[in-house]
Amino acid sequence: MKAAVVFDPASGPVYSDFALPVAGEKQQLIKISASAISHVVKSRASGKHYSFDGTLPFIAGIDGTGVTPEGKRVYFVFPPTPWGSMAQFAPVDIAHCLPLPDGLDDATAAAMANPGMSAWAALVNRAGFNAGETVLINGATGSAGQLAVQIARYLGAQKIIATGRNADALASLGADATVLLTEEDDVQNAAFAAHASEQIDVVVDYLWGNSAERLLYALAKHTPGRAPVRYVQVGSLAGHEITLPGAVLRSSPIQLMGSGIGSLSLPQLVQATGEMLQAAVAGKFTIAHKTVPLADVAQAWPQDNSQNRTVFLIT
Repeated sequence: MKAAVVFDPASGPVYSDFALPVAGEKQQLIKISASAISHVVKSRASGKHYSFDGTLPFIAGIDGTGVTPEGKRVYFVFPPTPWGSMAQFAPVDIAHCLPLPDGLDDATAAAMANPGMSAWAALVNRAGFNAGETVLINGATGSAGQLAVQIARYLGAQKIIATGRNADALASLGADATVLLTEEDDVQNAAFAAHASEQIDVVVDYLWGNSAERLLYALAKHTPGRAPVRYVQVGSLAGHEITLPGAVLRSSPIQLMGSGIGSLSLPQLVQATGEMLQAAVAGKFTIAHKTVPLADVAQAWPQDNSQNRTVFLIT
């Protein structure tokens, strides 16, 4: 079969032949329709993600949409190594296949699933988000952040605060308040302090780095203390490390936690994805994406960006 194959993590995937898989016990062979690039997919393909086991060659992609042998449309995730979702077929655990709602097309579902799952899992599974609460999305202009805003609204957030570096993108999100991360330091600090003083209940952080430090200091100093602030760390687009004195946590009601593969079990992640996809139709979730033939993977791979997700169509 044809697939996006990683022979060398330093070079990225190329369109190539790969052995046709056979479904094992408790698996089914999915005929794949679409599969999207995501941060975790790029990280795994480069050999840098903590879940990469060193097997070479392997097929890129961890999830996608397709059709079961019985003709049912499904979203699927985590084909076993060396198989991946950017191929014509993949053997997938039956428990890792979810029915797709009729109102959601294959390409949109593939584009939305991974970033939507991360937002849904962070808000629902990790933060235990409740309707009527205030949520701050740190890094809201990427695909996951945009979906986090939509999901928080769907779940009944009273107030949504969005941060990002692109003023136009921030303005288009429909958030109740925004913080532009290119402003002067004192302007950002004042904005975070003002929002913290009015009680932020949940933070979903896709950035880490400098903005996370500013935000955590503001929360520690200005949170009224009426309720805990559940701070969920999801991504590190602005930096892998921060400086965090222990006093910041000792002196405030901040509950700091992560959300991702490991902090949540595979069944929990699959369930979160299924819940998000079912809500996508009712919530009218949208995601910017473009479709590209899988044969063009080598050219399209380096051009992908998180604000307009690349979805490969497999024929």
